Amino acid sequence: MFQPFEPKSIVKTKFLFFTGKGGVGKTSTACATAVSLAEEGKQVLLVSTDPASNLQDVLEVDLSNTPKPVPQVTNLFACNIDPEEAAKAHREKVIGPYRGLLPDAVVATMEEQMSGACTVEIAAFDEFTTLLSDHSIVKSYDHIIFDTAPTGHTLRLLQLPTAWSGFLEVSTRGASCLGPLSGLSEKKQLYLNTVDALSDPKQTMMILVARPDESTLLEANRASQELSEIGIRNQILIINGLMKSYVPDDELSFALYNRQRDALRQLPHQLKQVIVYSLPYVSYSLTGVENLRYLFKQYILPASQTVVDKRRITLPGLEAVNDDFIINDTRVILTMGKGGVGKTTLASAIAVGLVERGLNVHLTTTDPAAHLELVLNEKNANEKLTISRIDPKSEVEAYKSEVLSKVSEDLDDEGLAYIEEDLNSPCTEEIAVFRAFAEVVEKAKDEVVVIDTAPTGHTLLLLDAARSYHKELERSTGEVPKSVENLLPHLRNARETAVVIVTLAEATPVLEASRLQDDLKRANIAPQWWVINQSLHATNTSDPVLNGRAIAEEQWIEKVTRLAHKCAIVPLQSESVTGYEKLKNYTHQ
Repeated sequence: MFQPFEPKSIVKTKFLFFTGKGGVGKTSTACATAVSLAEEGKQVLLVSTDPASNLQDVLEVDLSNTPKPVPQVTNLFACNIDPEEAAKAHREKVIGPYRGLLPDAVVATMEEQMSGACTVEIAAFDEFTTLLSDHSIVKSYDHIIFDTAPTGHTLRLLQLPTAWSGFLEVSTRGASCLGPLSGLSEKKQLYLNTVDALSDPKQTMMILVARPDESTLLEANRASQELSEIGIRNQILIINGLMKSYVPDDELSFALYNRQRDALRQLPHQLKQVIVYSLPYVSYSLTGVENLRYLFKQYILPASQTVVDKRRITLPGLEAVNDDFIINDTRVILTMGKGGVGKTTLASAIAVGLVERGLNVHLTTTDPAAHLELVLNEKNANEKLTISRIDPKSEVEAYKSEVLSKVSEDLDDEGLAYIEEDLNSPCTEEIAVFRAFAEVVEKAKDEVVVIDTAPTGHTLLLLDAARSYHKELERSTGEVPKSVENLLPHLRNARETAVVIVTLAEATPVLEASRLQDDLKRANIAPQWWVINQSLHATNTSDPVLNGRAIAEEQWIEKVTRLAHKCAIVPLQSESVTGYEKLKNYTHQ
């Protein structure tokens, strides 16, 4: 369908940046590319700036922030930059001078504003910019490969003059999750030079990585568009995990093969403008140099395949999760997790399962997927189930308008431009959507409320800090609605509220879910359940490739059981779960 990705004939630039949604295989693809180029005789440096990096697991070598040689691969060096530590140092550099000078509530708000993903990304950008400014390092390598590229939002922000003025240091206007950049101001020209290098097609190639499914293709499409708008147009797309064939008498194998083809036939518009390559869906775990070598040889099975029996790991299904909610009389249920792990289906199935037990349930979601319409409109759908959908786009626009209206009289054009770009951050959407969620919960006191795509602990703390700040000062980052004030204490009450973290049995989704759990614990919220969704290990597939992946899931299932207070598992389905009856059956899987 697409030509295979072969680095030696495709890669022509010194700098390569891999970007894409969590769990699409950025790290394994970046590592395999690095190994391939090094074995062609090129001097290669591989750098990870991912907070949930599993670079050392893939290469099977201990790494630090200093480049070191990778055993078994001549010419390959790697380092693992920790952006969390860099962000921590950056926060203290910026906020430290204000301790004791500003009220504690003000300092707390500044700290939480700078605890989000955007600050971590800026800190990571600072780290690899520092690396690239070292001419001795740059000259030593033919290729420098970055696992995880900066987003278009961060790059646009760095191009705005106001970002460097420090005017947000004591400003209380605008819901900044980034905080002031003045702590980095001495590197302004260095940053701008780096952004220019990213835009130079002779120096840099941006490699978008996606799976052959709708959610990751839409994310790649958005990233491609954002990067193109700021002049980064030397892009290619890798469709990772493309099934080459299927086993005719295996229902799951046949269904997955066709589902992938359907997703690719609807390739988003922006992605049709870039060259597309593919990598196969493989049976083996992409860890270790030998397995990385297999990938670009298009092996779906290792060259020396051995028969390995799948171990039986016994975990309860979704029915046990609903049993627990009924026993504990849980009133608010939040499903959380990274995009693409199946939160919406899980939330819908939980809601339907509770309705089948006789409870009145309100399900609310930000996902525009059509299958919720099917649930709502089916003639035999239960009258005890009500559904609402919150449109993130309209909520964000309303929130932006509210914030900008409060600051427009006091800021010049450059200041407004900064606020407008800062409001494009992921945290803005979480805050805007959360306010809408709070209003739904406020109205639904006589129902169990199931919330799909809930806010992170950082967003909860940001809202809480803003509320404290508002009490301390007359001006604030924006009015905190009464519904939000009422909901925050409820979410922290484990007798009323249960958080369900949804993940896949793969490296990146599990590592990111672990970070999400830590984030929630900072906000004094302890998740009750983890659900491992779409598990091949929990199926009875006879497809040798799928069975190999099922075996590869085992280590991640065991890791989840160690991380989770309670854990359930749901098998990968041969068909999409749409409609009330299918959702009802799903709860018994």
